[in-house]
Amino acid sequence: MTHCILIGAPVDSGQARPGCLMGPAAYRVARLAETLAALGHAVEDRGDLTPGALGSEASANPAVHHLPETLGWTRALSAAARDACRAGMPIFLGGDHSLSLGSVAGVAAHAAEAGRPLFVLWLDAHSDIHSVETTESGNLHGTPLGYLAGRPGFDAFPPFPAPVPEANICLFGIRSVDPAEHAALAETEITVNDMRVLDEYGFAVPMRAFLDRVAAAGGMLHVSLDVDFLDPSVAPAVGTTVPGGATFREAHLVCELIHESGLMTSLDLVELNPFLDERGRTARMMVDLVGSLMGRKVFDRPTRSG
Repeated sequence: MTHCILIGAPVDSGQARPGCLMGPAAYRVARLAETLAALGHAVEDRGDLTPGALGSEASANPAVHHLPETLGWTRALSAAARDACRAGMPIFLGGDHSLSLGSVAGVAAHAAEAGRPLFVLWLDAHSDIHSVETTESGNLHGTPLGYLAGRPGFDAFPPFPAPVPEANICLFGIRSVDPAEHAALAETEITVNDMRVLDEYGFAVPMRAFLDRVAAAGGMLHVSLDVDFLDPSVAPAVGTTVPGGATFREAHLVCELIHESGLMTSLDLVELNPFLDERGRTARMMVDLVGSLMGRKVFDRPTRSG
């Protein structure tokens, strides 16, 4: 049994299309807590965070917007993550992907305290490795990977407590990478399993290879699951749709493999925009994936009898 700690993060400052702030409520309506409890896990819902008092930080990059708000969320999430890791497995209910600026910072601080290496699995259509200085859109949900890897360009942010070694990061399912991000990735030791790799080798082989590395190192695993990892045909409620993502079955396979490894110690659920959903379809899909991450198998799923 795992003690699951739900932390709502209605972050909407990291991107330009409003609606992600409704994500935490949508997960609760889609019965995330009940799904976890039905699998035998203890569930503690700590409610929704607030960013606290905002500063007056500014960036030399004129494209950047909502920097003080994003910094406020980063500080609040880092503290909440560090505290929750001491009590169980935090599950962060987003909110746009800029929430990972704070969630991974807190998780990394805890891993350093525990003396264990942290690994990060980035299930996403995008690489999110921009910095505050390099982003052309100004959307800070495209920067968390750069921050957690300790890359330059984050002077306005608190120093990352324990940067994650590049070799401990795996991008999985990416298929929308701009030229600056492509150049940045080429300079790193980050494992890049883009959709070309997954088309060629399937989902299981690259995933097992990464999980084996985590296990061999005795590592902690933070999983950051973006709605746009999925194909928009099965998960339309995201403002950054990119065709060619994981299918329903491929996504569940990934989640089942992660569960079987027994390695996941924290989880982000990000970029759900209920305003763009079809009667809660995407929220239910994401909750179903969390079920697979936490132990539900295909043959455990309820079916309707004729």
